[in-house]
Amino acid sequence: MEGIRIQQLGIIGAGRVAQALALGLARHSVEPPLMWGRSLEKLGAASAATGSEVAVSIHRIAVDCDVIAIAVSDDAIAGVIDELAPMVMAGGAPFVFHVSGRSGAAILEPLRSHGALTAAIHPAMTFTGHPEREVARMTEARFAITGSSIEATAQARRIVTMLDGMAVEIEEAQRTLYHAALCHASNHLVTLLAGASRALTQAGVNDPAALIASLVRAALENSLDRGFYALSGPLLRGDARTVASHVASLAADCPELLPAYRAMALATVDELERTGASIDFAALRNALG
Repeated sequence: MEGIRIQQLGIIGAGRVAQALALGLARHSVEPPLMWGRSLEKLGAASAATGSEVAVSIHRIAVDCDVIAIAVSDDAIAGVIDELAPMVMAGGAPFVFHVSGRSGAAILEPLRSHGALTAAIHPAMTFTGHPEREVARMTEARFAITGSSIEATAQARRIVTMLDGMAVEIEEAQRTLYHAALCHASNHLVTLLAGASRALTQAGVNDPAALIASLVRAALENSLDRGFYALSGPLLRGDARTVASHVASLAADCPELLPAYRAMALATVDELERTGASIDFAALRNALG
C-alpha cells in the first residue's frame, strides 16, 4: 500500500462492520472492493448495499487484494486465518487486519509467518446496519490498533486515517482488558436502561424512554466531561434511608432489577470510599443488604 492508497481492498464478511468498512474505504481503493462471505444471501445483500464486487472464493481475496479486512465474528476469525494463510503465501504479502475488539495481532500469526503485515483495528463504536450513517460516525471515532510490527502499526494508522478516525494504540497483552472496559460501558449501559425502563413501566409510566431521556443524556455528558465527579443522588449524599426504601420497593415490585441495582450501588459506594467522601459507608452498605 503506497501512501494511503489501496489498489484492491478485500473484505471477508458481510455483516454490519464489513459493510461499513467496504463503504468507508471504497473511495481509497483503485478497484471496487471485493467481498466474500459464507452466506451467499448475506453477501449479495451486502454487495448491493455497498457497491462492492462479490468474490467467488476466498482465494480471489487472497491473491488479488493488497489490503484484506477480516470482519467476522470473534469465534470465526481463527478459521478464516487458517484458510487464508496458505493462499496469502502464494499471492504475495498484503496488509491483513481484523476488526475484533477482543483479540490483538497475535491471532494473525499464521498470516504474518507467511509474510503478511498484520494488525488489529477495532472501531470503538456500535454498528446498527446503516453503512452510510456509520461511515459518517467513524469521523473522529477512536480505533484501537495493535500491530505485529512497527510497519504494520503504521499501516493500521493509515487505514484509520482513511476512515477519518483517530488511532489509539493498545498493547497486545491489554486487548482483553480494553474490550472488557468497552463492553462494560456500552453493553451494560443498555441493560441498565432496559431495567430502569421496566421499573418505570411497573410504576405506571407509559413512555419510560421519554421520561428518562434528558436525565440519562445529561448524566452521560457530565460523566464523560467530569468522570466520577459527575455523580449525584442519594449515595453521594449518604442518604441510607432513601437507598433502603429503593431496595424494599424493588424487592416488592420489580425483583428482577434488584440484583443489578444492588451491584451497581455497591460499586458506587466503593468508588465513593476511594475518593475519600465524608459519608457513613457502613450505613449505605447495610441499607443495600
